[in-house]
Amino acid sequence: MCKHVLNAQVSIRAPCCKQWFDCAECHEETQDHRLKRTMEMVFICKKCKKAFRKDMSNYEESDEYCPHCDNHYVIEAKTPQAVVGVEGDDARIDSRMLKDERMRVDHRPSLFDFSDSLG
Repeated sequence: MCKHVLNAQVSIRAPCCKQWFDCAECHEETQDHRLKRTMEMVFICKKCKKAFRKDMSNYEESDEYCPHCDNHYVIEAKTPQAVVGVEGDDARIDSRMLKDERMRVDHRPSLFDFSDSLG
C-alpha cells in the first residue's frame, strides 16, 4: 500500500530493478538508484490482479482502462493531507471536552481586598 498515493489503482514495474511499486516516490525511498525511464510500461491492476503492458509513445484515452476488467486506473490521485482536529465524542452530546475560554470574574468580596477601604 502506497503512502504517497492513497487511491493507486495499479502497481508499476520499475524497468531498472524489475520490482513492483505503487508510485515513483516509493521507488525513490526504497532503492539506491534512480528510476530508469522507458516508453513501455508494465502494470498490474489492483482490482483483477492481472498484468498488462502499455506503449507510452502512442497513449490514448482508451488506454486509461485495464484491458482485463475495465478498471479506470488513470484517476486523480488522493494524497495524504495534514489535518488538525480533536478526536473525541460528539460535542453536541458530551461537551465536557470543550473549554470555555472566557475569563471568569469573581464578584465576591475578599478578606484581602483593601482597594475599596483605602480610598
